[in-house]
Amino acid sequence: MADSNSSTDSVAIDVETIYLGGKEHVVRTGCGPVSVIVYGDQEKPALITYPDLALNHMSCFQGLFFCPEAASLLLHYFCIYHISPPGHELGAASICPEDPAPSVDDLADQIVEVLNYFGLRSVMCMGVTAGAYILTLFAIKHRERVLGLILVSPLCRAPSWSEWFYNKVMSNLLYFYGMCGLLKDFLLYRYFSKEVRGSAEVPESDIAQACRRLLDERQSINILRFLQAIDGRPDITQGLKKLQCRTLIFVGDSSPFHSDALHMTAKLDRRFSALVEVQACGSMVTEEQPHAMLIPMEYFLMGYGLYRPNQLSGSPRSPLTPSCIAPELLSPESMGLKLKPIKTRIESRVTGTRR
Repeated sequence: MADSNSSTDSVAIDVETIYLGGKEHVVRTGCGPVSVIVYGDQEKPALITYPDLALNHMSCFQGLFFCPEAASLLLHYFCIYHISPPGHELGAASICPEDPAPSVDDLADQIVEVLNYFGLRSVMCMGVTAGAYILTLFAIKHRERVLGLILVSPLCRAPSWSEWFYNKVMSNLLYFYGMCGLLKDFLLYRYFSKEVRGSAEVPESDIAQACRRLLDERQSINILRFLQAIDGRPDITQGLKKLQCRTLIFVGDSSPFHSDALHMTAKLDRRFSALVEVQACGSMVTEEQPHAMLIPMEYFLMGYGLYRPNQLSGSPRSPLTPSCIAPELLSPESMGLKLKPIKTRIESRVTGTRR
């Protein structure tokens, strides 16, 4: 941890958060401060996360990291760096409307400054929808800094007409009414399947209700700025050819961005990418069906020499060196994915953490 630079680059907040005992650091970048929640041993390889619109690590990744088997896998091998979009962190104040609004390129370049502050050379990345776009753009612009991409309901094209329309409606609601009930409905449609959102006959699930409460904590102007950046994103499909890392994509078959995920998968090198479609699930697989991510992630990380903790044969501090892996081990077949896309239906029961 680069505390020696705190006087100029960062302010370290020595406050234990309620999320897995992580500590918050506010990293000052050229485009404003960025909140980063760090959890784990910083000598381990780094996994950075970036959430979707109006979310942060609590509302976007809690389900995955509270899944015992996923935690035993990811937290054993990685130090987790949860990056929040500007103004999306817990307890964030409103950003001054006169401050320049960042573009998606600005947000991607902020990640470089975060990595430099923590002294991280290259990282594993996990992002959801808007966050997946930011991390993909970061990987295209800074290929040497990315070991692999785990993307959930990702975007790579400019907004479609329907997305543009929804974004315009949400922008107007944010500007005139703030975090109102109708805006929450729009956001829940973006995140979850109808089974989670509920209906006139079926009550809203606990997950959706919890998300509504967390959305109340967001400042409208902060969400609006991130929404405007994502709404103005360029098509980066051609840039996907420049990616030099392995990519694992998850998407729910009920996600509004299902076609975007299929498009992105089709444009990636099939030797180094795989798609997992999760049935009866919306965009935010990390919260709605986190267990569906476990086995594909296991195979994905095996390509880097990382196995289940109970199969551990080396030090978890060992660096990730995908360049030392035989090319045949990077194929979807080696990841246990015999079909592209593979459809999964995961039972909700958890058997417990393996040790």
